Amino acid sequence: MTAVHLALGSNLGDRQANLRAALAALENAHIHILRRSSTWETPPIPADQPHYLNAAILAETTLPPHQLLAVLKQIEHHLGRRPGRRWGPRPIDIDILFYGDLQLETPDLVIPHPRIAERAFVLAPLAEVAQGPLPVLGATAHQLLTRTGLQGARRIGEL
Repeated sequence: MTAVHLALGSNLGDRQANLRAALAALENAHIHILRRSSTWETPPIPADQPHYLNAAILAETTLPPHQLLAVLKQIEHHLGRRPGRRWGPRPIDIDILFYGDLQLETPDLVIPHPRIAERAFVLAPLAEVAQGPLPVLGATAHQLLTRTGLQGARRIGEL
């Protein structure tokens, strides 16, 4: 089993229900959730769309990275995500932040996920589930969040 950190986001439809449906689908897809963050509401990037609900999980899986990515894409599709503009609105988004301490860069998958250290919408929920220094980055999510600030992120409740 490999430890993975995943980020979840939703800004279309019933955002909380979308996150919960994604969690249920992950559990049914060989991804065992160990910890889950609170739900955080964050301003969108770019700003011309609804606010996001974001969360993070620590999980374990036996799936190799590209197979995990394929499963995540299937879950997103099943929950209503369709191809659209980059960084556009979506009912669900599930990203691999870390896959153990693996560093990987292929055309369709980069691990650790790029720009983690700059994004409060990732760091705020990640700080709740990631203990100790983050793989490859060498700092904790809390330390990185202190550097970036909350950037408008606010904790709104349990997932």
